[in-house]
Amino acid sequence: MEIHKVEAAEMDEMWSFVGKKEQQRWLWHAIDHTSGVILAYVCGTHEDDVFVQLKEYLRPFGISRFYTDDAGVYRRHLESDSHEVGKQNTQKIERKHLTLRTRIKRLARKTICFSKSILMHDIVLGLFVNRYEFARPI
Repeated sequence: MEIHKVEAAEMDEMWSFVGKKEQQRWLWHAIDHTSGVILAYVCGTHEDDVFVQLKEYLRPFGISRFYTDDAGVYRRHLESDSHEVGKQNTQKIERKHLTLRTRIKRLARKTICFSKSILMHDIVLGLFVNRYEFARPI
């Protein structure tokens, strides 16, 4: 698969849970700021090491600008000269969250449909992203 250069990316994390709300699961993802296409994603905890894994997946794209919210993890792991905080440039990724929450019921905040295992939760998210974002039927 050929990787194209991406000038700027929007990055964010989205909360969900497995089994009970105390067992949180986070989808960390990045999209191309111009096209809105998902570049990479990682499911995991809300810890720095999960974000670092996402950042590593983005390295081949040669991204020179990152747009994020004000979460401390971004300030700790992104260079300040290539990082911009604010809602102005993260509208596409926030809209992507709404689409994901609408189309994948286990991501909805108030629902009776939820994952009972971390493995199934991550598989469902991965299958959706691969099918509808990467156009790769699995």
